[in-house]
Amino acid sequence: MSSQLIQERLTQLRQLMKNHQVDAWIVPSADPHLSEYLPDYWQQRVWLSGFTGSVGTVIVTENFAGLWVDSRYWEQAKTQLQDTGIELMKSGEPDVLNMDDWLAQHLPKEARIGFNPFMMSLKQAEQLEEKLAPLSVSLFIDEDFIATLWQDRPTLPTQTVYVHDKTFVSQSRPEKLANVREMMRKEGADWHFISSLDDIAWLFNLRGSDVEYNPVFLAHALISQSYVVLFVPRGKISREIEAELAGDGVLVKDYVSAGLMLGNLPKEQSLWIDPDRVALALGVTSCEKVIRKVNSTRLLKAEKTPQDIAHIRQAMEQDGAALCEFFAWFEAALERGDTITELTIDEQICQARARQAHHISPSFATIAGFNANGAMPHYQATSENFAEIKGNGLLLIDSGGQYLNGTTDITRVVPVGEVSAEQKRDYTAVLKGMIALSRAVFPRDYPSALLDTLARTPLWQMGLDYGHGTGHGVGYFLNVHEGPQVIAHRAYRASHLEMKEGMVTSNEPGVYRAGKWGIRIENLVVTVAHQKTEFVDTLKFETLTLCPIDTRCIDKHLMTQEEIDWLNTYHAEVLARLKPLVKGDALDWLVRRTQAI
Repeated sequence: MSSQLIQERLTQLRQLMKNHQVDAWIVPSADPHLSEYLPDYWQQRVWLSGFTGSVGTVIVTENFAGLWVDSRYWEQAKTQLQDTGIELMKSGEPDVLNMDDWLAQHLPKEARIGFNPFMMSLKQAEQLEEKLAPLSVSLFIDEDFIATLWQDRPTLPTQTVYVHDKTFVSQSRPEKLANVREMMRKEGADWHFISSLDDIAWLFNLRGSDVEYNPVFLAHALISQSYVVLFVPRGKISREIEAELAGDGVLVKDYVSAGLMLGNLPKEQSLWIDPDRVALALGVTSCEKVIRKVNSTRLLKAEKTPQDIAHIRQAMEQDGAALCEFFAWFEAALERGDTITELTIDEQICQARARQAHHISPSFATIAGFNANGAMPHYQATSENFAEIKGNGLLLIDSGGQYLNGTTDITRVVPVGEVSAEQKRDYTAVLKGMIALSRAVFPRDYPSALLDTLARTPLWQMGLDYGHGTGHGVGYFLNVHEGPQVIAHRAYRASHLEMKEGMVTSNEPGVYRAGKWGIRIENLVVTVAHQKTEFVDTLKFETLTLCPIDTRCIDKHLMTQEEIDWLNTYHAEVLARLKPLVKGDALDWLVRRTQAI
């Protein structure tokens, strides 16, 4: 997207703002479900700014345009915003105001602020109004200016919904609904409205393909003690599935009628909504009592059942076998001197996974970054901008797969040519942090954010750090990012961070040297029981991911014997579990890369 085109769109937006006397226009990265990954129809921020990262918010005023985005995307945003007239606002930097504070300092009294009310949560809108109350601001949410300007806007997705294969489902739809209704009774809720797509897909044991890489579908759900309404766009639910849903007390209604039904609920009854997960436009109800709490499904979904975990272990074995095939190909091609690019890496790793049973799709866009490109945590190679893998350096590969029996997410860094002492030092520091978190033992219900320090301490001791969190929740054949748990010390004030048995979480410390290289080592772990004594009831992590960690990048002198023992034990398990699943070059590679150090 050319910078001139972005400038023209900003000019058009400002003209509409002037016509309607709007002082600031906000374009979040969101949809009516407050999703992280969006259908093309809702990619308004990308359309306006040209910045293609998965998060970020643009604010436009008469004399200013800025993109607020965190450190994962600073390098990418710097490149994509060049000459557009949009300033990069580095969220998290001490001298950069957050969006609400910036607006409070730069807007005049009685200013008008506009945005699409389907793209901002109820809580965000309330916080914005509270922050700007001294200015007596008013909200303009009657017209969506971006929708007016976006002439060739894509349509909403039309793919049909399908049932999650019952072979891999541990709880029936009625069982899950019964659990939700029990939580509703405890909260005194007559109704429970849910908009988050992964929660809905999980609750109804249905899947879709409306959002790239995430097996979800556009829908809202309204639950009572006697029946459920599932709001889905017309034509997406087959008659067979609709009949199956009806047998479980689930009525299917048109997607656009959700707001109308919310506005006509019995006045004397109570409604449970999650203000973080319901758009402002859908947060209007006729109920006098509104219970504002995290969705019941968000909590229930996070704790995978023992049967789910058993399926996930199998998916990890399949994924590990695919990675053995990929890395065997990669090292052989590198040795032959074949032309390999970051795009080739994506193609080959996706093809290897696609050959595995139960595979559906990648779980996110592969990140393959060589040397300086690896220093951008969410770098994305394109046909116009990619690097060839040649010479000396480090190749970072972050990838994952969606399988009917689980979702995977793994990052490995491999050497190309010679590796410097400084690169080995950085790599070993990251590995030490990953091992420290892998070996953690902590009390049941311990706040997940506080575990972050375990992974960072080895890096801090060596004068290193990284800008992103250390861990995020992972779904079960669902979104690769899910909550409520998050391992990130900056999130210590968030709610519902308690670590529960059955939670699947990533473990991914890193180091990024801008313009040089990036290192991240990531495994998925599941929280399991450890021991219960007269003093404490503790949990620990079981590592789920099965793939060798490249020992050629390690400075062994920086590791303790306990860390070396952990690595050797991990590699012995990887070898034992993957050996029966691979053969030929893939087996040779597996044996070679799991040798004890």
